[in-house]
Amino acid sequence: MNPTISIVVAIFNRRDELFELLNSLVSQTDKVFEIIIVDDGSLIDLKPTIGNFDGILDIKYFRKDNSGPGLSRNYGSKRASNDWLVFVDSDVIVEKDYIENIRKGILTIQCDAFGGADKAHKGFNLMQKAISYSMTSVFTTGGIRGNKKAVSKFQPRSFNMGVKKEVFEKVGGFSEMRIGEDPDLSMTLWENGFSTAFFDDIAVYHKRRVDFGKFSKQVYQFGCARPILNQRHPKYVKISFAFPTLFLLGYVLGFIEYFILGRGIILAFYGLYTFMVLIHAMIVTKNIAIAGMAVISTYIQMFSYGYGFLKSWILLNIFRMKPEEAFPKHFHKN
Repeated sequence: MNPTISIVVAIFNRRDELFELLNSLVSQTDKVFEIIIVDDGSLIDLKPTIGNFDGILDIKYFRKDNSGPGLSRNYGSKRASNDWLVFVDSDVIVEKDYIENIRKGILTIQCDAFGGADKAHKGFNLMQKAISYSMTSVFTTGGIRGNKKAVSKFQPRSFNMGVKKEVFEKVGGFSEMRIGEDPDLSMTLWENGFSTAFFDDIAVYHKRRVDFGKFSKQVYQFGCARPILNQRHPKYVKISFAFPTLFLLGYVLGFIEYFILGRGIILAFYGLYTFMVLIHAMIVTKNIAIAGMAVISTYIQMFSYGYGFLKSWILLNIFRMKPEEAFPKHFHKN
């Protein structure tokens, strides 16, 4: 049976990004799909942008009060008419064979949900490419995003994720979590006996943050979310989740060792790590300027994520705070 596909996009304001996403969907080699756009209370009018694609794409547009992306995706999913839900972020661009390869994957790989990688488009600026490197590198927490061999059990992410509609409904869709809602869904699927898979040929171009300050805030929030996820899904806790925090604490100890004991043994390891990241980034990006910025973005990612993880772990496990009390902004407004 040929699978039917609904693309669900939750969006807040990003008008220009929406145009680029829809424009990339116009060129699909497989044109049999619908698009569900859920305007999550945008402060600007998105209808003129969507109107540019009238008669070209099968689009259903809905506007609702702001609640965050997870609940907005749930809202859109209820209004989708097809068997498979494909979630993409509004700031991605897809290749022309994206739908075609999704359909091939569904027909050849037995699974209840799937995901794909993300990468930097050649048109991205240097900083976007550097941040993309950090978020997908084997030297950071992002290794699982880049290729299926990096993990034994792939966790699809909501910037590029597909789920059977009936399965999505059985587990209740995305939870009330606003950050970390996609790994939360993946682990909920596993706990209910459903399977996930990695599809090789459906990578998306993900713009992410455009400056280091916003990137730092974003990965800090990711770090805060991980102990919450560990609490919700203890069966899938891994020691590697704490690696950025250990990285941060080790760096602090390195400076203490240097200034108090006059030795730089610990910092020497960080020097080696920096060199390895620089060389690897040069090989991957083939650009020394991007590689240099990638070193900065890598340290930002590790430090910000590590600090967020440490703060969250202390609040949840030492002070015994409930996640909703410790991080109220991490949960959707009902």
